[in-house]
Amino acid sequence: MALDQIALCVSRMTFKIEIASDGQTTTVRLIGRIDWQSLDELHAHLRMLRPRVVLDLDEVTLVDVGIVHFLIACEALAIELLHCPPYIREWMDSLSSDRSPDAEER
Repeated sequence: MALDQIALCVSRMTFKIEIASDGQTTTVRLIGRIDWQSLDELHAHLRMLRPRVVLDLDEVTLVDVGIVHFLIACEALAIELLHCPPYIREWMDSLSSDRSPDAEER
């Protein structure tokens, strides 16, 4: 029973979104642990905040592969990632290189 409770606590990710704007750029600050179940909320915020949006990842502590794919897509849409933790950047680069045409030749 204790193991189930621990697993449930570990798998439950929590995060917070803070939004600030200077009139030209909107900074969306993501805080905490973010998983794929948060994608709908993140997409909703980004749709409302166009045109220039920056994601500040300084206080992100943990992400899953769904969020990494989301961040790759954000960069493809010219959404800047500020303070991206090195482990997330490395994961993004790894997934991006796996999808590149050169990856098939390896």
